[in-house]
Amino acid sequence: MKFLDQAKIYVFSGSGGNGCIGFRREKFIEFGGPNGGDGGKGGDAWIECVANLNTLIDYRYQQHFKAKSGQGGMGQNRAGANGDDVIIKVPPGTEVFAEDGETLLGDLTVPGQRLLIAKGGNGGFGNAHFKSATNQAPTHANPGLPGEELTIWLRLKLIADAGLVGLPNAGKSTFLAAVSAAKPKIADYPFTTLHPNLGVVRTGDKDFVLADIPGLIEGAHEGAGLGDQFLGHVERCRVLLHLVDATEEDVATAYKTVRRELKAYSEELHKKKEIVALSKADALDAETLQAKFADLKKAARKTPLVLSAVSGQGVKDALYALTREITRTGQSEADEDEAAQGPWTP
Repeated sequence: MKFLDQAKIYVFSGSGGNGCIGFRREKFIEFGGPNGGDGGKGGDAWIECVANLNTLIDYRYQQHFKAKSGQGGMGQNRAGANGDDVIIKVPPGTEVFAEDGETLLGDLTVPGQRLLIAKGGNGGFGNAHFKSATNQAPTHANPGLPGEELTIWLRLKLIADAGLVGLPNAGKSTFLAAVSAAKPKIADYPFTTLHPNLGVVRTGDKDFVLADIPGLIEGAHEGAGLGDQFLGHVERCRVLLHLVDATEEDVATAYKTVRRELKAYSEELHKKKEIVALSKADALDAETLQAKFADLKKAARKTPLVLSAVSGQGVKDALYALTREITRTGQSEADEDEAAQGPWTP
């Protein structure tokens, strides 16, 4: 399935049905009085988060969504039927923005969540509604109110426990393919990965979702290269595995380039827990690898892991490090939620 993480769609809620002008007409009843029914309410437009989607590709082929209008009222005090709602289904992690692309209308992260995006118009009153002691035969009924019309942007941010970041061709896709059943495209040139890939990784008795994010280059937060459209996908990750290619001439500069882009995009992203690893260790001799290890340790101010997804060196260590951090972060979030709810009282 082709991956698409942004879509522009047009939404219309239903208009309300018109009220009816009607009078009771029966044999032997000369002045039956008004009995025009009210119009039905127009359908609403909803956005619903569902579990079995992971892309917005459907909205490349269908961009217009319109709810049904309410039916008009009828005689004998019969109200018109309400219009059917329109439901736009999106994957978990979808943000809904207004037409300006900046005003956040909603963030749907859990299957079953719903967001009312456009309310249907109310139905008009029939003439029976206007009956009074001084106006016993009203010939007036209200028209239904029009529905709402708006343009919205859908943006998908993948929900993964851990994210792989690094410069292009740093070995991210090779690592994902080695530790999961995912089959990303792998080749020896930059920007082989053109869209994020997800894989489920099992470590011991723990499972977690790992995201392979396309390579970042200098200026990515401003849209350079594949741009900041992919930086958003790592915002929801609990921990980042930063791979630095050991065959790079200057591993310290490579590391700092990615860190600068993360910080320029979002301070929150920059503060995420990071595990640093020197990848493609099998491509260097021991002496050169030791020198690159020392350079990266000095730049990152932490001891990096040394791994090779091809030979399997250090892969298990990286997975267990990710698992420990995901578990720790998950427990911290649970404690924060419990503290926010306050103590339980009977």
